[in-house]
Order: sequence, then structure tokens, then C-alpha cells
Amino acid sequence: MAEVSVEINGRKFRMACEDGQETHLSSLAARFNRYIEEYKETFGEIGDNRLVVMAGIAVVDELVEAERKLDTLRAELQTVTKAGNDVAAEAESMEATFAAKLSDVARRIESIATAVDGAGQDAQARSGS
Repeated sequence: MAEVSVEINGRKFRMACEDGQETHLSSLAARFNRYIEEYKETFGEIGDNRLVVMAGIAVVDELVEAERKLDTLRAELQTVTKAGNDVAAEAESMEATFAAKLSDVARRIESIATAVDGAGQDAQARSGS
């Protein structure tokens, strides 16, 4: 297990993390520290504990908002997927209907061709006799 030294509100902390996650952990700590620094600039020195609690709540607020957006996007994706499936089913139905009509037309053309052929042969037989 790896260890990383991070700085939060001017204090160094040794943190353990999985091997290969050192950069990620350092990045998260730096991001959290930016919240604390922002609150220090806005509210002044109001105490370490209050700053950390405020920064923690801000991070959780962002997480909740991101989860809400994710839920909204999932619902939209489900709606779009259903609409796409409905369109695909309608296209398949139209294709089947078109194939059936085309087959019917082909049978009618064959029937007409057979009738024309038969009439032609009858006419030839009458004129050749």
C-alpha cells in the first residue's frame, strides 16, 4: 500500500492509498483544499473544524447535484431508447407490410403475364389454323 503526503488548510497529512492511486489522491486533496481556501477568503479565520465541515458539505452538495443530473440523464436515455425501439419496431412492421404488398403485386403481374401469354397463344393458334 502506498502513502501520500497531502496538505489541507496548511497542515500535512499522511494518507494511505492503493498503489498507483497516489496522483489521484493528491489531486482530490488539492481540490478539497481549494474549497477550504475559498471559504477562508470569504469568511476569514472561523476555525479549522468549521472550514472543514463547510468544505465537506459543499463537496457533498456537488455530489448530490451530480447524482440528480445523472438520474435525469438516465431517465432521458431510457425515454430515447424506448423511442428508438418503437421506431425500429414500426420500421420492421412497415417493411413487412411493404414486402407483403410487393409480393401481392408480383403475383398479380405474373397472373397478368400468364393471361397475356395465354391470350397471345390463343390468338396465334387461331390465326395459324
